[in-house]
Amino acid sequence: MDDFRAPLLLSLRLAAVTTALLLALGLPLAAWLAFSRGRLRHWVHAAVSLPLVLPPTVLGFYLLLLLGPRGPAGRLCEALGGPGLVFSFAGLVIGSVLFSLPFMVHPVEAALSELPPSLSEAAAVLGKSRWETFRRVLLPNIRPALLGGVIMTFAHTLGEFGVVLMLGGAIPGVTRTASVAIYAEVESMNHAAAHRHALALLLLTFPILLGLRMLRAEPAKGRA
Repeated sequence: MDDFRAPLLLSLRLAAVTTALLLALGLPLAAWLAFSRGRLRHWVHAAVSLPLVLPPTVLGFYLLLLLGPRGPAGRLCEALGGPGLVFSFAGLVIGSVLFSLPFMVHPVEAALSELPPSLSEAAAVLGKSRWETFRRVLLPNIRPALLGGVIMTFAHTLGEFGVVLMLGGAIPGVTRTASVAIYAEVESMNHAAAHRHALALLLLTFPILLGLRMLRAEPAKGRA
């Protein structure tokens, strides 16, 4: 039973950490993309969108070169006395944050772009700072999109495979997530174990996606 639970618990932990980090990092990035008018915005938007079209192994390969012991980030980490980034949970987090970035940023950016400018203008007239306006005025008005981004980020990270395998391999208790465990069990012709891991992921992700669908349907009902 421990062999079954460990990969699932590791996947849940990775999804939770990744979602929390992207909530902190993705919100300011989404706000900048929504309100900036500079040309750099288009380049950043394209870079954020890359994980949607590139094979996960491409991102995983370049991250492996960057974070590996011969890569710049890997050498810097080693020089500072830190642990290695590849084949570690920290490496999985870095890869997952980059790979799931568009699932948090895009819905929040789109929702912020659709808000009427009068909301920010009214807050400025009342003497609110930009931070207060963002936190107390804008964010409450995009709550469905924000919650949707959180849910999609969490669900997407649960099922990550290519980036996780490239950066972490399949070390039990360290980098062997549920998706990697499925691959390893199928490769070993242990289909019964693979089925248990696959079914667990299915039973976790389907209710999440169903809840997201119902959440998005509520505002539509309210406007009808």
